[in-house]
Amino acid sequence: MKWNRFTIKTKTDAEDMIICTLAEIGVEGAEIQDHQPLTEEDKAQMFVDIMPEGPEDDGVAYLNFYLEEDADKDVILRDVRNALEELRTFMDIGEGTIEESQTEDKDWINNWKEFFHQFYVDDILIVPSWEEIKEEDKDKMILHIDPGTAFGTGMHETTQLVIRQLKKYVKPGIELLDVGTGSGILGITALKLGAGHVVGTDLDPCAVPAVQDNKEANQIVDDTFDMMIGNIIDDKEVQDQVGYKKYDIVAANILADVLVPLTPVIVHQMKKGAYYITSGILDVKEEVVKEAVQKAGLTLVEVTRQGEWVCVTARKD
Repeated sequence: MKWNRFTIKTKTDAEDMIICTLAEIGVEGAEIQDHQPLTEEDKAQMFVDIMPEGPEDDGVAYLNFYLEEDADKDVILRDVRNALEELRTFMDIGEGTIEESQTEDKDWINNWKEFFHQFYVDDILIVPSWEEIKEEDKDKMILHIDPGTAFGTGMHETTQLVIRQLKKYVKPGIELLDVGTGSGILGITALKLGAGHVVGTDLDPCAVPAVQDNKEANQIVDDTFDMMIGNIIDDKEVQDQVGYKKYDIVAANILADVLVPLTPVIVHQMKKGAYYITSGILDVKEEVVKEAVQKAGLTLVEVTRQGEWVCVTARKD
């Protein structure tokens, strides 16, 4: 099956109003293409430390919406054109033209699955839900992980660095805090290694269903892994909810620029003798993170590396 794609050429300032107007006339799920720079909030939630250079913002936006082949496109397009002309009477929508094309029928949510297959991190096998476990692998430690719409499959070097540190430092019954939980892979790994309880925090609400699905896939008892949405760096309510001086390990696989303000805050959540495992650090940012760790009164324990990525582990003495 093919879909009819319609592209409205407009201005970035008009994007939100046009999308709302489309929804009102029954056209939902518009796709935005523009050159607007990322906000600081966007950057804070991305899994990269150095942002790629994008083209300069020219103020132009393209909004794509899709209709099935058998949809009454003439009626819908008439309504869309009328709505655009009405908007034009009180705001600048730019050209406001509509171009038509066709696209193949694809499952856009699940199409990425062809690139994600089971793999090992040392002796831990990570398997997505749509793949079978081979007979010879059934005696291994197995993590069933689907990233869903949250980050974290274990394929990235930064996640693997933290998993290796968890293997070293997790002891039976310990309490772990995972800042920037994503799919929940680090918390689930810790529980599989014998941790007693995990608390995860994340800025992205998509982490909640992703963690829940992965808990169920790994037969994790529900109350052994709690999730909270919020910014632990500057939200006192989140800090209070997470609790103080109660964690044996804090894992933070995020970005160096986030780890710097996080570190002096997170020491208050750590028990004496607790380990702080940080990753998501490009090698060029290693010294910045080490300095933040030491300024917070933590003792540097070790630095591990994989490719251009660094994991800094410290202890609260």
